[in-house]
Amino acid sequence: MGEKIRVGIVGVGNCASALVQGINYYRDKDAKDVIGLMHYDLGGYTPSDIEIVCAFDIDKRKVGKDVADAIFEKPNCTTVFCRDVKKTGAIVKMGRVLDGVSEHMKEYDEDHTFVVADEKEPTKEEVVKHLKDTGCEILINYLPVGSEEATKFYAECALEAGVAFFNAIPVFIASNELWAKRFEKAGIPIIGDDIKSQVGATITHRVLVDLFRRRGVKLERTYQLNTGGNTDFLNMLNRTRLKSKKISKTEAVQAVAAERLDDENIHVGPSDYVPWQKDNKICFIRMDGKLFGDVPMNLELRLSVEDSPNSAGVVIDGIRCLKLALDRGLAGVLEAPSAYFCKHPIKQFTDDEAYELVEEFIKGNIGAKVYEVPHHSSRQGKQATA
Repeated sequence: MGEKIRVGIVGVGNCASALVQGINYYRDKDAKDVIGLMHYDLGGYTPSDIEIVCAFDIDKRKVGKDVADAIFEKPNCTTVFCRDVKKTGAIVKMGRVLDGVSEHMKEYDEDHTFVVADEKEPTKEEVVKHLKDTGCEILINYLPVGSEEATKFYAECALEAGVAFFNAIPVFIASNELWAKRFEKAGIPIIGDDIKSQVGATITHRVLVDLFRRRGVKLERTYQLNTGGNTDFLNMLNRTRLKSKKISKTEAVQAVAAERLDDENIHVGPSDYVPWQKDNKICFIRMDGKLFGDVPMNLELRLSVEDSPNSAGVVIDGIRCLKLALDRGLAGVLEAPSAYFCKHPIKQFTDDEAYELVEEFIKGNIGAKVYEVPHHSSRQGKQATA
């Protein structure tokens, strides 16, 4: 197609850094050398078609700088896999703080936490105007976990500006019926909630739980514990900000279990902040079950991944699906992409089902909504388009 996808970013942290680096990293790659994406060419769009046109942050080290420079400022600590990042021309604007910064973050040194810029916070009208003036088509929400009010603020701005919304964090917007209807009524597509990494803790846990189900193993109890040293893990030391995160991650696992586990038999969530780990996340999973003859078994797994690049490819795929929705005039929650790319979609499917549905969406065989695909089915039913 050759048309640019004009994207805005809320929160220029590690995830934004990995995304912008990735757009540049894959710019001159031969298609056969590209890994980490569903398709190099997805519906006619390649990663290099994504253009960052605006960004919002509250850190004084980022506000006022080109996004290409801001992504390398502290407290960002993700792996730098592409230093040659071209200037975007998009200058990071001061955003709204609201509940985007937890109180306990003030207790840590500047290398590890946010330093709020001494600038006037924008009104909703100013944010909407900036989105329109820059021609933004898709706004990605990368705010810290627990930023309920701030997320709602930017979702409102997207609605008013007529901009598609990609909610990458566990605040329930796309999976909330009221918000979903508002986006549908406004004629705007949305994907969410809470990005599911390429090979992260939750997707790995889901695959193993689904394996137990398929092989007839009775899952009796399980946990997933994660540690990391980035700003996100520091932010999550405030346990009051974790309610939606725990729901999102837990429901993602429960959705593929043969039988729903009692609350006391499943624990999925962050464990602790280890500064020297930086953007590396270490995950520990344990699953206890019973095999044939009620013979007990257990499985333990340790997974180590660089957290932010692990999600960037998924976001690039999601951005392109949103662009296809805009091209096709689709509105409301994109159910298939949300189920495949996110932990807490409005409608859960197994990962195999969601993958096939996204492929059908890309081909144009499925619209925003998906019908007649029963959960845990062999998917013999027909799919209808919306």
